[in-house]
Amino acid sequence: MTSPYVLVLYYSRHGAVADMARQAARGVATVDGMEARLRTVPPVSADCEQSAPDIPEDGPLYCDLDDLRHCAGLLLGSPTRFGNMAAPLKYFLDGTSGLWLSGAMIDKPAAVFTSTSSLHGGQETTLLSMMLPLLHHGMLMAGLPYSEAGLLSTESGGTPYGASHWAGNDNSRALDDTEASLCRALGRRVASLAARLAK
Repeated sequence: MTSPYVLVLYYSRHGAVADMARQAARGVATVDGMEARLRTVPPVSADCEQSAPDIPEDGPLYCDLDDLRHCAGLLLGSPTRFGNMAAPLKYFLDGTSGLWLSGAMIDKPAAVFTSTSSLHGGQETTLLSMMLPLLHHGMLMAGLPYSEAGLLSTESGGTPYGASHWAGNDNSRALDDTEASLCRALGRRVASLAARLAK
């Protein structure tokens, strides 16, 4: 039997969301008895046939439905695409109807995170767009409470709806200390909730 884990599932184009995912996983790891499982999704292809390999050349493995089915909690991350989650993540979520029919995700805690090129480029709407399918799955949404001091001092990313990051118009701006701290806090919160719900 495997240890309980929080699934950190994300799509990243330029690396910022992947960095956020790693910080969230660090937060998960601070909770006794809980592990983080990093997974990603392949890009969407305009080809009619699959063009991505089954296993990525580097980074985490691609997510499968069993990763979702057996997780104790979920952290979901995507870059912003016109105020919405990126198509590869939406495509993956659209294929989870079997889990919805079985109720496999009901009452599991979940949270969301995003990165944008512009400071007001749809961080909050993207976070909300990721929440919608998770609510349909019956998951328990967790945001960031204002007891996290970074929410009151941030000059870039960070919202009560979830962790966020401002990457800059060339996507080269790294996570600052506040953004990284809020990612870790979000991971810790979901893992703590998952541990409490498992008792």
